[in-house]
Amino acid sequence: MSAPSRWPLAIVLVLLTVFAGPLFVRAQDAAAPAPTTPALRKAAMAEGFLRFVDEGAAGGRLETSDVTYRNADGVTVRLVSAVHIGEKSYYEGLAKSFTGDDAVLYELVKPKDAPVPVPGVPRVGGSAIGEVQRFLKDTLNLHFQLDDIDYSSKNFVHADMDAETFQKMQEERGETFEMLLLKEVMKAMRGESPEQAAAAQADPDQTLREIVQVFTRPDMERRLKLLIAKHMVDIEAGSSGFGGDGSVIVTERNKAAMNVLSDTIAQGKKKISLFYGAAHMPDFSKRLEAMGFKPVTTEWRMAWDLKIRDDQPSAIEDFLLQGLKALGDE
Repeated sequence: MSAPSRWPLAIVLVLLTVFAGPLFVRAQDAAAPAPTTPALRKAAMAEGFLRFVDEGAAGGRLETSDVTYRNADGVTVRLVSAVHIGEKSYYEGLAKSFTGDDAVLYELVKPKDAPVPVPGVPRVGGSAIGEVQRFLKDTLNLHFQLDDIDYSSKNFVHADMDAETFQKMQEERGETFEMLLLKEVMKAMRGESPEQAAAAQADPDQTLREIVQVFTRPDMERRLKLLIAKHMVDIEAGSSGFGGDGSVIVTERNKAAMNVLSDTIAQGKKKISLFYGAAHMPDFSKRLEAMGFKPVTTEWRMAWDLKIRDDQPSAIEDFLLQGLKALGDE
């Protein structure tokens, strides 16, 4: 395997943590690349929850959607997709959009009696996934969802598993986040599409060149974000929501959320938002339609600003590129 074909596997690890990893807090927390092809992009965007807007040399945008569904009784449920690290303006816009809702059903795997995290209140310790997400938000100059969304708002309703049930169900099934992560990595290794293969054959050094540019040009954090975002729709298309086929991490948590949704509707709430990671949304959409809801509107919001600032290649770029190519050919 040549060096360029190894790079997407590293990107897989980042992507699955950024937008498919569960939003998880412990008790102590609460107390304190393969080229993107038109075919893959179309498949990933078919459900309408996550997209990369390519603006060529200027960069682009990573966007998530708000898709509103309505039933015959006039109840609206808005599927508000999220990535767990994003621009501060992204979370500010989300928070503002929630103010007019009767109920905002949110994801958060936490101990039964633990309070929700509060923005501005330091948390001690944390889950492994959360620590990786925090590392990435610093590296990419982004913000972390739990630091910017106020989960203590009066209309916020917890709609997720508690940590004890989550852990028990995973143990019963022999399922772990790490195991699912490995599964997706193996799928990425085996699952190159004909379009990907053709693109790689046409320009086998493109991914390597992108990696080198990330670390040798002044606007490093935005170039790294851009490189990751270009692969997000590929991973979403290939992963089908990261273990969505009966997994605890997606399917069972979604069932728990839908139970809360049914109770909320029974209480007479008419305007409801379901605020979850983008990887959960294809399954939620199917469940809503089975309940008689139909999609009526879709709005997009920018999660990552990927506009590249004007700069010049550094003197070391070509030197590193040639050196890495030589290592890959050995």
